Amino acid sequence: MKKLKQHPKFGAFMREVYDYALILIGSVILAANVPLFLEPNRVVSTGVTGIGMLAYYLWGWPIGLVTLLLNIPLLFAGIKWGGGLRFFVRTIFAVVVLTVSIDVLSRYLSPVGGDPLLYTLFGGLLDGIGIGLVLRGRGTTGGTDIAAQLLARHRGMSFGQVLIGINGAILLGAAAVVGIVPVLYALVVNFVSGRVVDFVQEGVGYARSAVIISDRHAAVRQAIMEKLGRGVTQLEARGGYTETPRPALYVVVYRTQVTLLKNIIAEIDPRAFVVVSEAHEVLGEGFRPATGAI
Repeated sequence: MKKLKQHPKFGAFMREVYDYALILIGSVILAANVPLFLEPNRVVSTGVTGIGMLAYYLWGWPIGLVTLLLNIPLLFAGIKWGGGLRFFVRTIFAVVVLTVSIDVLSRYLSPVGGDPLLYTLFGGLLDGIGIGLVLRGRGTTGGTDIAAQLLARHRGMSFGQVLIGINGAILLGAAAVVGIVPVLYALVVNFVSGRVVDFVQEGVGYARSAVIISDRHAAVRQAIMEKLGRGVTQLEARGGYTETPRPALYVVVYRTQVTLLKNIIAEIDPRAFVVVSEAHEVLGEGFRPATGAI
């Protein structure tokens, strides 16, 4: 059994299982969000799901079925011109699970209404968690994601601009059907969702990275290694104005060590130039092992 776990093919197989489990869970969460928070409060989602919700409001058509039918030509277009069959097989899996789950769960889940703050925040939370898990599984939820990728790749258009344009058109159409207030709530949902997607994708941000440029770089490097127990990478840099070669130090520390790091630098060289940034995920070298991270 131990030899089997160490075999490269077994590792690749388990990664595939893990990816599809993430896509499955994320798609079900996205589906549950529709009957729980979005549809009963007439908060229109963006993308193809939003078009499906508009069809439901106007003609009573099943949201999941409309979403599936609209995704079919986009999926075939993605397979033909987007490249990467495995990627789009995952997308097909996500779309099927999402659309079927919406119609199934709508029969059993009781809607949550009342306070708009409640259903917009939790609607955005579930939306972000679901999308983030699907993306971590190296898939997509189909729809406008595929359209935006194809236009960005073959027409030289910005992915973000295309996505904003498509979703903006959907929300404008929704305003004529459900009114302006639900559309404003939808904007709150999308903002919260975007932040949560970043959180699920990138992690909690428990570490900080720092770039240090100092005339006393050797002393600073030695003090960081001795007092913080962190490795330091020395990069060859050159001043843009003076063109004088000067090493730049790069170090990653825990968030709780940032104050001590700044104190160490200030004691040795108060004139040092320091940039501290958030590091969302750090693997290896005293942090999480890279072999166990997915």
